[in-house]
Amino acid sequence: MSCKWFVCLLLVGLACGQSTTKPAPVPMPPSGLSAEEVPDASAEKAAPPPVSPSDPVITIKGVCSDPSKTGDACQTVITRQQFEKLAEAVRPNMPPNVRRQLATYYSRMLPMTSEAEKRGLDKKPKYEELIRFARMQILSQELANTLQQEAQQVSDADVEKYYKDNQPAYEEASLERIFIPRMKQLGNQKPGVKEEEIEEQQKSGEEAMKKVAADLRARAAKGEDFDKLQKEAFAAAGVKGNPPSVKMDKVRQSTLPQTQKTVLALKPGEISELISDPTGHYVYKLVSKRTLQLDAVKTEVHNTIASQRYRDAMQPYQQGNVDLNQAYFGPIKNPAMPAPKPGEPETEGDTDPD
Repeated sequence: MSCKWFVCLLLVGLACGQSTTKPAPVPMPPSGLSAEEVPDASAEKAAPPPVSPSDPVITIKGVCSDPSKTGDACQTVITRQQFEKLAEAVRPNMPPNVRRQLATYYSRMLPMTSEAEKRGLDKKPKYEELIRFARMQILSQELANTLQQEAQQVSDADVEKYYKDNQPAYEEASLERIFIPRMKQLGNQKPGVKEEEIEEQQKSGEEAMKKVAADLRARAAKGEDFDKLQKEAFAAAGVKGNPPSVKMDKVRQSTLPQTQKTVLALKPGEISELISDPTGHYVYKLVSKRTLQLDAVKTEVHNTIASQRYRDAMQPYQQGNVDLNQAYFGPIKNPAMPAPKPGEPETEGDTDPD
């Protein structure tokens, strides 16, 4: 029956969007359900009877492939084997609550599909285009899934080599850090203050905080307490409230901004140079450092290798090798936005200042 194939097609398309998300919660039964339909949470759950592969698990009345059948004789029966084949195709290892959702969705779609066929909607050009596009989505997603599975084939030798080649990435440090705000808080401005005056105050405040940052760094290098210096930094900037803690434990390269990763090259007790970026000024002291053993990061290394292999495998299919007619589609709005994976929708948004 062609309507079954069409339902499967749409369900697999739906699964593409579910593959990386948690299953949606099962909705509560509406108040209109009878007492028999609403499970009694207080009742002791009896073990369900065994269901063989040939037993029916879904029965849809009023839908059948034989037009001569009417009434109770017209029904579509889905066996456990048939349903599990569909469920495995839509989403491998589907949880029980999602299986129920799939069964409900299927039983709603099948009568609609049957009625659509009776109306000849599957004979219209629009249908053929949607089928063609759905096929592309499914095959693209299947290729992405296959490439991801292949990327997961990482040997122990691969893990050990990557670990040895990237030792700094698996160093873990305890640090102390002073954060100095980039500019002073201006507070409430008097009415009528010109924008030029405010800009001048901001510039002057930035210069003042640079000097504060340099002074605090010099004092830190002489051994002054980081907690005390952090409080002074916030006081100098006019920032109210408690300053952040200076202590940072279990710090690795991946947890630090790019401009601050060099602090992990310090020796215990050493003070960093003053690090400045658009967020403010930073002074670090390395308290201690150790290299994590391979056994502790083996899963992480495996996932890192697999992720990189998957990105490399997907690279030929990204948008970099596509030319779009700008006269028709218009200028690119987000040139830095990564291309979506096959089967995933484009992310909307416009960062174009125009």
